[in-house]
Amino acid sequence: MSHETNTRNNGWRVCSSAFVALLAIVAILSPGCSRPANRPVVVGAKKFTESVILAEMGARLAREGGVESRRDDLGGTPALWLALTQGDIDVYPEYTGTITRQMLKADPPDLSEALAARGIRIGKPLGFRNNYALGMRKDTAANKGITKISDLRGHPELRLGFIHEFLDRPDGWPGVKRHYDLPQANVQGMNHTLAYRALVEKAIDLTEVYTTDGEIAQYDLLVLADDRNFFPAYEAVWLYRADLGDRHPKVVEQLRRLEGRISEPDMQRMNATVQEEKRDEGLVAGEFLGRVLNVGDGGQSSDGSLAGRLLTTTVEHLWLVVPSLLAALLVAVPLGILAARHPAIGRIVLAVTGVIQTIPSLALLLFMIPVMMWLVGKGTGAPPAVAALFLYSLLPIVRNTYAGLTGIPAPLKESAEALGLPAWAILWRVELPLAARTILAGARTAAVINVGTATLGGFIGAGGYGRPILRGIDKFDIPLMLEGAIPAALLALAVEGLFELAERAISRRG
Repeated sequence: MSHETNTRNNGWRVCSSAFVALLAIVAILSPGCSRPANRPVVVGAKKFTESVILAEMGARLAREGGVESRRDDLGGTPALWLALTQGDIDVYPEYTGTITRQMLKADPPDLSEALAARGIRIGKPLGFRNNYALGMRKDTAANKGITKISDLRGHPELRLGFIHEFLDRPDGWPGVKRHYDLPQANVQGMNHTLAYRALVEKAIDLTEVYTTDGEIAQYDLLVLADDRNFFPAYEAVWLYRADLGDRHPKVVEQLRRLEGRISEPDMQRMNATVQEEKRDEGLVAGEFLGRVLNVGDGGQSSDGSLAGRLLTTTVEHLWLVVPSLLAALLVAVPLGILAARHPAIGRIVLAVTGVIQTIPSLALLLFMIPVMMWLVGKGTGAPPAVAALFLYSLLPIVRNTYAGLTGIPAPLKESAEALGLPAWAILWRVELPLAARTILAGARTAAVINVGTATLGGFIGAGGYGRPILRGIDKFDIPLMLEGAIPAALLALAVEGLFELAERAISRRG
């Protein structure tokens, strides 16, 4: 067999290895996609204080129904709606205006019937509205003579700051701007809590508010009158899967105990308690349920102790980082070998992995939601996060594998060929051992990148250190942010140390 034939066969082996590795990725991502009958009831929450409080109430009421339950913090409305319809969560608090304007994109004559066609049920209003509105500092509004939204037409110089979801929603800024014919062009996206602080510090002039926000009273803001009636009514309701009533009818009964029991002042006080006093959402929710519905365990936090939370988030973070890194090694090393063996293919491989690396991490994460929904039937949680981290890990490992193999001195390769070794033996016994340190350095870089990037998994309910970081940003709670940031930094240092030890071990072996 000629050397050329051996090289060709070696290329086929590499391609086969990459294909097997891709199958391994699907296997890694698939666990948990099925819906076991005895799984806990999962109550979803958006990443803002009020939604977390209501979800905490839902989880506690589910336990009153005799079923194990947990809260799962996801991102915005699209992530929650997807998680509900695909079965990742069973129930979550939503608002009627959001259902009609953003999710259904219509105002059906019978909202219950329209949702039932999608396998979703809706409860009766919980007793309060959390309407969208626009807010300003009172002194700024007074100086400019602004009391209602239509007054904004005469002030194109105003600086606006909105959450990113509000910038995209049809019932958000695009609709308000069109409905009122507003001229403002200086509009930026920012976190809701940070927008309030920017407003108070006069970094912006106007932001969106929720009418039950505690910050309205805390910062003494003016809520502009919706004088042309753009915003619909946002009644707080439970949205839950139709099969929840079949599986756990008592849970649905318990959830409905909350209907009509929360007033707008009640919700404002609970939001303010969490935001201003930095109290735990679970404690606030439990105290309200104990007072209004006589539900027990009101004095306990659902999040447990600091040590327990750190253990949980660390395990979750490792379940994102380790599978994605292993999958990347299984794919990237064969691709690097293929690139080194076939320069024409190598240029394509390096270009493609390089382009992937240039995609913003959050954009790639969100792009993987529909992809993983199609591949493994699970578009939220760990699968899209692991898939995005896997893609980000490819370039460092592919590039270092390629560099390590092409950097081997030609005389060494020629000596191996002169001994009559087949191509696969030369690769396995000579080239890969010589390139091992370079390949390991690429894996080291990929691992450190993964540890940091994995914190973005908190946006889609993947857990890990991103969860306390995002909750801390929402509450502007620095200790809570550090609860995720410091362990992430320590884990990155630990990964660096482990790879340093591995490289030393390889060096000692020659």
